[in-house]
Amino acid sequence: MIEKDFILQRFQKIIVTGGAGFIGSALIRRLLNSKNNCKIFNIDKLNYASNLLDIENSNQAKGRYIHLKVDLINNEEINKLIIKINPDIIIHLAAESHVDRSLNNPRVFVDSNIIGTFNLLEAARLNWNKLNDINKNLFRFIHISTDEVFGSLGENGLFSEDSPYSPNSPYSASKASSDHLVKAWHKSFKLPTIITNCTNNYGPYQFPDKLIPLVIVKALQKKHIPIYGDGSNIRDWLFVEDHIDAILKVCQFGNIGKSYCIGGNCEKSNLEIVNTICSLLNKYKPNADIKYESLIRHVEDRPGHDKRYGLNTDLIKKELNWVPKHNFDEALEKTVLWYLKNIHWIKSIMSETKYHGERLGL
Repeated sequence: MIEKDFILQRFQKIIVTGGAGFIGSALIRRLLNSKNNCKIFNIDKLNYASNLLDIENSNQAKGRYIHLKVDLINNEEINKLIIKINPDIIIHLAAESHVDRSLNNPRVFVDSNIIGTFNLLEAARLNWNKLNDINKNLFRFIHISTDEVFGSLGENGLFSEDSPYSPNSPYSASKASSDHLVKAWHKSFKLPTIITNCTNNYGPYQFPDKLIPLVIVKALQKKHIPIYGDGSNIRDWLFVEDHIDAILKVCQFGNIGKSYCIGGNCEKSNLEIVNTICSLLNKYKPNADIKYESLIRHVEDRPGHDKRYGLNTDLIKKELNWVPKHNFDEALEKTVLWYLKNIHWIKSIMSETKYHGERLGL
């Protein structure tokens, strides 16, 4: 299918930053499963939520994929890598992305999301300046961002590419800063950049400090399922494979200098999500002692908790002919079943990282 293979007809040397993360690894798996022989360079420093097993165990990875354990704040090393690889495209997903962790340690988010993006932009710009006109026109810098940069919505309306930035957490502020850097490098230096802002992703292989896998893990352990406040905060949910389709279309057909909002057009409250997961677990993993929804506990809300996110996706639909393919109920059921069939993966990754998180990350 064109969605799986078209990027490789144009770009042969692809850098993915943050390729050991949830979305980055899904992107690399898609690229490896395509028919062409592009080479993929995964720049990822590896943190608590990293996972390389499903990539490195792939037969398609041999000779086509390499992981480079480098931190983007290491300016000298990043410059050397970009010059050595001389990529056709950089897809920048590397970021610290957990709101709760940003409240506890904001500096890590400033270092990774702002300084790291600056270093990558500068390395890309210096290398791009040396290219001939043909390769300059080919090159793209794709920056993957979040809807959280726009702040919080009321009951009505949607964010769009023209919405003002109004971040409310250290995480979203650091991502907003990185977006501004990318825009400035395009305006000031003509670097061919494109930004995407996506809604909440879900699907298999997501680290269990995010809402959906965390609820599954807590329920299976018969532990309390914590939910912030009254659970009425609303998010738009996007299946990760739909997000990958959108990223690939942006890479190939996106207009330089633009931003694209990528959403699932599926707004759900946190409480609704948790109850739906509990219902699926009652169906597929019944427990004689309890109904899983009885484990839900409302906890004190976190500071600056945005009430609602939602994106207007008309632009990407109009310009790139992208729409999400997956029905939420079916994709969520598929996700829950994947975790039930891959309990060993959960145990392995939690053991390796010594994860002991107790609160919901969203």
